[in-house]
Amino acid sequence: HGVTGSGKTEVYLQAIEHCLAQGRNAIVLVPEIALTPQTAFRFRQRFGELVSVLHSGLSDGQRFDEWTRIAGGKSRIAVGARSALFAPFQKVGLIVVDEEHEATYKQDEMPHYNARDVAVVRGMLEPCAVLLGSATPSLESYHNCQIGKYRLVEMKERVDGHPLPPVEVVDMRLEHSLQRETGKSSFFSRRLKELIDQTLSRHQQVILFLNRRGYAGFISCRACGYVVKCPHCDVSLSAHRNGKLVCHYCGHEEPQINICPSCGSSYIGGFKAGTQQVEEMVKKQFPKARVLRMDMDTTRSKDGHEKILETFANEEADILIGTQMIVKGHDFPNVTLVGILAADMSLYSNDYRAGERTFQLLTQAAGRAGRGKSKGEVVIQTYSPEHYSIQMAARQDYEGLYDAEMNYRELMGYPPVEQLLAVLMTGPQEEMLELAAKYLKEFALRVDKNRTLQIIGPARPYVAKVSDIYRRVLYLKGEDYRFLIEVKNLMEQYIEINKGFQSLRIQFDFNPMNVF
Repeated sequence: HGVTGSGKTEVYLQAIEHCLAQGRNAIVLVPEIALTPQTAFRFRQRFGELVSVLHSGLSDGQRFDEWTRIAGGKSRIAVGARSALFAPFQKVGLIVVDEEHEATYKQDEMPHYNARDVAVVRGMLEPCAVLLGSATPSLESYHNCQIGKYRLVEMKERVDGHPLPPVEVVDMRLEHSLQRETGKSSFFSRRLKELIDQTLSRHQQVILFLNRRGYAGFISCRACGYVVKCPHCDVSLSAHRNGKLVCHYCGHEEPQINICPSCGSSYIGGFKAGTQQVEEMVKKQFPKARVLRMDMDTTRSKDGHEKILETFANEEADILIGTQMIVKGHDFPNVTLVGILAADMSLYSNDYRAGERTFQLLTQAAGRAGRGKSKGEVVIQTYSPEHYSIQMAARQDYEGLYDAEMNYRELMGYPPVEQLLAVLMTGPQEEMLELAAKYLKEFALRVDKNRTLQIIGPARPYVAKVSDIYRRVLYLKGEDYRFLIEVKNLMEQYIEINKGFQSLRIQFDFNPMNVF
């Protein structure tokens, strides 16, 4: 557990040197393709041709070449995303999982494996050392440290004594009130605009992070910050096109509202902003600035991530605008200002991990500032400045966040306190799907004779229909992981012998990282 800029990568490099000296090989996992070029560059600087790169962006021919080099012993280190974990090394001495908290390590498609957890299992099988690293560890991993399952190593200071950047939290409720009075609407608070001007005048760089993760149409009030939540699950309700607000855990519904129940304001609704709109406003308000945008649209072409990051690293642009892909592990020494727009977007997503994920995103984003010789500054714009996740992120207080989140998880029975099994069901006929989901729930209740499980749903997910295929989800919660596996196995047998399930596709996902 090392704060941003504490030198975790150097620790990995030296650990790998030790591993190679023992005649063994190493695997280094990074959470996304966007991080692979920069990570691979650092490792090749140190180890040259001994490094192979593996990720889904490679062509079949490139992938074959890399696997052949690994299998033939010409490569000693594999760097890449999830699939790099299965590199065909004979003698593995070390597996590094960088940014181990990232949800992208969990595969959304079948099989639903978490590469971080599979890395631990491969480490037991080899056997070899497994090193998980993060400035914002997942609650599961930190909990494993607390109970003595993992060993905790802490790095609490930045390299060369560089200070962590000071973080200012801007209350956008006050900004909203001021903008109403002046009639001038902007994504940027007065403070952030002032700091952007100052940073550009010093010929330093700015990162503007639009927190879009987890967006699923939650409803909030711009005047007071009130968010409409499910009374049963403590996650936000999502707005659907049929005018209903729906919980995607238990299926609770209530009508859409136009007046805030808390303050009576009419400024209540969904937050709709994208990187493209932010880019347009940046160019309008800072016409002399050279602007880059990094999101799914601008990185579709081959090497799209690499080209944008290289342009920004070469200081050929002044402002980089993007979603979460720009705040993970990148090192730009000339970036002295990070502006976080719409911190609330992930805070109120319909996900029990919302508080944890928001803290992780904000802390990682803040960590991009002040990594060089000049001091950095961070501005967090939020409608919920008093929320513990925002406050802890501003102070970079992981232990405080862990304690607050674990209290919440214990109260609500969410992982890692209890285990969660999601049963994901899809089918072409809605009535048949509803009936099958009902039967599956009744079967689970019969199996759970001692009533040790909480069975929630079946519920409609946010997207309840895709390409004429309907979707439903059922959740099972309980403390005993082995019993959940037993219930899952019995449900699979029940599905196998019942013809009514044959037209449906049913998947099981333990402790899912994303709601269906």
